[in-house]
Amino acid sequence: MRQTLLRRAAVTTVTLGLALTITPTTAQAQSTAPYTNAPVRVTVTVQGPDGLLFQKKIITSGHDVTTATGGTHTCDGTNGSAHATKVPTPTASLDHAAKRNGFTWDGTWYASFDDYAVDTVEGASGGGSAYWSISVNGAPTPVGGCQFEMENGDQVAFTWTSS
Repeated sequence: MRQTLLRRAAVTTVTLGLALTITPTTAQAQSTAPYTNAPVRVTVTVQGPDGLLFQKKIITSGHDVTTATGGTHTCDGTNGSAHATKVPTPTASLDHAAKRNGFTWDGTWYASFDDYAVDTVEGASGGGSAYWSISVNGAPTPVGGCQFEMENGDQVAFTWTSS
């Protein structure tokens, strides 16, 4: 059990590390809108190992997120100095979707990345051989889920991915 947890932590750390080391030329540009944390309507899809767990349009914005494993932390795009102002983010949208639709999720907080890694959704966990990937409009996010800015109409997906 301990070896599985260590392996999962290593896979998550490597995945986040790779995502957060993308060069600034490929990172998402900062928004110049004066109030960027205005609520947006996005579609959140959660695809587990056995199929679709959740799919619905929700209204979301960046906010503080609390998980059982990770505690309470900011998840509003200011993480890792990604944006100067608060913005809606994929992980905040997952949190809003879970709270408003009665499903659970948990994530580990990594202070070195200033971001969460999603560990479980509705009891489906990555374990040592899988992880939860995040994509927006079909493309993997180049930064963490609390750092990527979402816009109205975006399609965010959390997908259980076998490694």
